[in-house]
Amino acid sequence: MMAAVGISLLVLPALYAALMAWLRGGWVRNEAFSVEREKSGKNDFPGLIPDAESIPLFSVLIAARNEADNLPQLLRDLAAQTLPATCFEVLIADDHSTDATAALVTAAAQENAFALCLIKLPAAQTGKKAALLTALHAARAPWLVCTDADCRLGPGWLAAYATMLHRQPQANFISGPVLLTGPDNWFMTLMGLEFAGLVGVGAACLARRQPTMCNGANLAYRRAAFEAVGGFADNAHLASGDDEFLLHKIHAAFPGTAHFLTDAAAIARTAAPSSLRALLRQRVRWASKWRHYQSAASRNLALLVLGANVALAAGALALLWRPGLWPWVAAAWLLKLGGDAWLLGPVLRFLGRRKWLWGLLPLQLLYAPYALAVGAAGWRGGYEWKGRAVR
Repeated sequence: MMAAVGISLLVLPALYAALMAWLRGGWVRNEAFSVEREKSGKNDFPGLIPDAESIPLFSVLIAARNEADNLPQLLRDLAAQTLPATCFEVLIADDHSTDATAALVTAAAQENAFALCLIKLPAAQTGKKAALLTALHAARAPWLVCTDADCRLGPGWLAAYATMLHRQPQANFISGPVLLTGPDNWFMTLMGLEFAGLVGVGAACLARRQPTMCNGANLAYRRAAFEAVGGFADNAHLASGDDEFLLHKIHAAFPGTAHFLTDAAAIARTAAPSSLRALLRQRVRWASKWRHYQSAASRNLALLVLGANVALAAGALALLWRPGLWPWVAAAWLLKLGGDAWLLGPVLRFLGRRKWLWGLLPLQLLYAPYALAVGAAGWRGGYEWKGRAVR
């Protein structure tokens, strides 16, 4: 009887560890492509443009609502891009801001070397998807690059995308890396570690041609592909998912043309939520789209991750009933934590945050109740974002 219970506690963590090993292989593929690119001389240093005639024209799309405090830093980062200013334009869609966002962008448009345009949403339209779509209709470029108003970008950000497209001319979607930033404390470490895990899993799944997740703070897609799959039309009623639903649709229509940009110059940095409440509100917003996934890979991944975490919590509770289960429970925890460390090691090295690995155990202790609470709230729907109640 005890052996049967012990084996049942091991099943999901063992499957999870196998998945992490498979994903690590995907991440290594991404790294290998990056190394090959560097050796070939196509990217000798961040910002190198190998062939100016092959550079696509980028339209950078930014949805903004009450971002007057953040936009000056982002605009300075865009002005410092090593990609020539004639090769990109920036369109900021103002989602009915009540602060100085519009005035700030209008003034900046007179000063910057790159083309900068303020797009105002019609009164009847609200939300990020509406903002991006309105900006897209005004954009001139064949490639659309998206980031958030509160992100910080390195000077080689757009050049890294240009270099990637030079090597992958058939690409239709590119997911970029995102790093969470904030004070050097335990709360930041746990948030950053979880976020890095999402980045690593998304990148590895792309390399394995089973795309699951990406981040709207740093991605690009070909306009023709966006239009071919109907853009946001079939999920416009959902406040979230401007990134992942589009990734899934482009992969389904054009298999093998979605890639991850493993280039440190392309990292977008975004500030971590300032409090537990803000973190939960953000994660509930993300979780609200899970029940609308059409991608089997995304659904199966979410279920296995949740199941493995619940299995560890169940094992810890089972020790109160049967202390003799401790070898099975210990093995389950070792499998789960070992799998996480195996994947996160190279991901954190790429992001420059290897020191975050110490947070694996405390994060695991908190993760099961956290994931269950966020998942339940996301499934129920309804949250507040940018001063609006969203259903």
